[in-house]
Order: sequence, then structure tokens, then C-alpha cells
Amino acid sequence: MPEISRFLGIIVTMYFNEHNPPHFHARYGDHKAEITIETLSIIAGRLPPRVLGLVMEWGALHRQELMEDWELARQQIELKRIAPLE
Repeated sequence: MPEISRFLGIIVTMYFNEHNPPHFHARYGDHKAEITIETLSIIAGRLPPRVLGLVMEWGALHRQELMEDWELARQQIELKRIAPLE
């Protein structure tokens, strides 16, 4: 699972050939969640509220880049790194 960003202990990844809807995975310690790119809603898993807020903020800032990586992942092409939340 390629890592596309890492910030504040949060690791953001995306699988190749993943199922729809377009989404990314966020991991923080033992917590994991799958989050849609379009609506930034959780489709599986759970994150602590503070971490979820940070992931949502990051996702909103990088929605276009996430969609570009989603398309690359569907084609099994190397994903681009996305800047961390600062």
C-alpha cells in the first residue's frame, strides 16, 4: 500500500486497483479509516476526533491531488507524494 503523505503521526496511503468510491486510507497508531475523496466521509473504520479533523482538513486542501493519485493507482502507476499538513 503506497504511502502518499505523513504528518503529525498520521500515515495516508492508497491501494492499487482499489474499489469505488475513490478513497484513501488514514492510519494513526492502532486506528484506521477509509475516507472518500469527494465528500471526505468515513466509509470504514474510525479515527480519534482530533485526528479525523486533521485528516479532513488535509483532504480538503489536497482533493485534486488525491483524485490524480486515485487515477494513477487504478492504472497501477507510481503515486505522487502529497505535501503534509503544516
